[in-house]
Amino acid sequence: MIENQKNQKPLIVHSWPQAILHLDADAFFASCEQAIHPELRGRPVITGKERGIVAAASYEAKARGVGRGMRLSEVRGVCPDAVIVPSDYETYSLFSLRMFEIMRRFSPDVEEYSIDEAFMDLTGLRRSFHGPYELIAGKMQAAIEAELGITVSIGVSLSKVLAKVGSKHGKPRGLTVIPGRDIHLYLQNMPVGKLWGIGPNTAAYLNKFGIRTALEFARKDEKFVRGHLSKPYLEIWHELNGRSVYPVTRESKSAYQSISKARTFTPPSRDEAFVYAQLSRNLENACMKARRYNLLASRLAVFIRRQDFRSEGVELKLNLPTAFPADLSGPLREGFRYVFRRGVPYRQTGVVLGGLVPEGSLQFTLFDDTRRIEKMTRVYEAVDRLSQRFGKYTVMQASSLPVRAQAQHEGERGDIPERRQGKNLFKGENGRQRLGMPVLRIKV
Repeated sequence: MIENQKNQKPLIVHSWPQAILHLDADAFFASCEQAIHPELRGRPVITGKERGIVAAASYEAKARGVGRGMRLSEVRGVCPDAVIVPSDYETYSLFSLRMFEIMRRFSPDVEEYSIDEAFMDLTGLRRSFHGPYELIAGKMQAAIEAELGITVSIGVSLSKVLAKVGSKHGKPRGLTVIPGRDIHLYLQNMPVGKLWGIGPNTAAYLNKFGIRTALEFARKDEKFVRGHLSKPYLEIWHELNGRSVYPVTRESKSAYQSISKARTFTPPSRDEAFVYAQLSRNLENACMKARRYNLLASRLAVFIRRQDFRSEGVELKLNLPTAFPADLSGPLREGFRYVFRRGVPYRQTGVVLGGLVPEGSLQFTLFDDTRRIEKMTRVYEAVDRLSQRFGKYTVMQASSLPVRAQAQHEGERGDIPERRQGKNLFKGENGRQRLGMPVLRIKV
């Protein structure tokens, strides 16, 4: 048993009732660039040249004080010898796909959490691999490094939250196993705000009760947690105590509370038609995703970001939930007029579809034009079929056409990723047609 503080229940679980692994790639985007270009190994590498800010930094760059989101002009001050390259999300997606394939050689129960993170259920695999869970994780880690040339950090424990604690513990190239008897050793010095699922506001709230470490939170009794916190934090509390609440799910995510799409472009633009076209393209992309999952939006948020990184936005409530850009063009234009300022240079646009409801749950009233809705449904079914067959944006809104007037990121030739230049393509690919791969989903 793990003895707890006096007069408190002991934090105790059997060592391995369940084994959950969390894998987190180390400085993933920068590591992919170093894998493709071995001459960059050991050098401070930064991606995000096309955006003007740091999208990702290698550990060599982080050691020099470079952080994510830092402006490139600031990077030159702290790390003048940094190698700054444009982000190549298509290539990163290929690395991600290969990484998850390697993981599935060890267990079919893999949950792709993000482009560079995944959970895996290892329960019961010790007999198959003739060794402990640490051995299985080590073999997987070595296979990824040998085949892809990137490193990953792995945590193994009784629950997802604890596995996340483990993967953070030894970065980079860490492998941390947390059995039930050792949970307290990894939680005792960890700030509660560093836990997966606990943000700064909740951490500040817990601090008011004298809870500053993850262990202090885990040792609180259930009555306290239920009385002062909502269900998600009760679930985290259970996970910290070694009771798995969050299962590893193989299925792709299909339920969304909101869908967001954003586009950054360089150089920044003062052209009202061009900035609105970028916003219109955001709307098309968001609606495509909503239709793919049979969801309708009842709210639309619009935001634009200036060159000085200040953002302005507005949220509009829709009269009828929809996923058709034609229905949302009016509210989009209204929101754009509210936030756009003439003469101001803008570098990013974005939309968020909120208040999502399943398509089948929509109830029409006597005042709704059901015939028009049925016609629009057939139109966009045809649009989606054409896009699937001939490629994205085969059919688009006229308001999006100015996007084609210039590349998303114009600049010197070196600002364009190699695969965008037609280099390092697979057999059968060309400059316009390439393998369909998962792409990074940017959250705003």
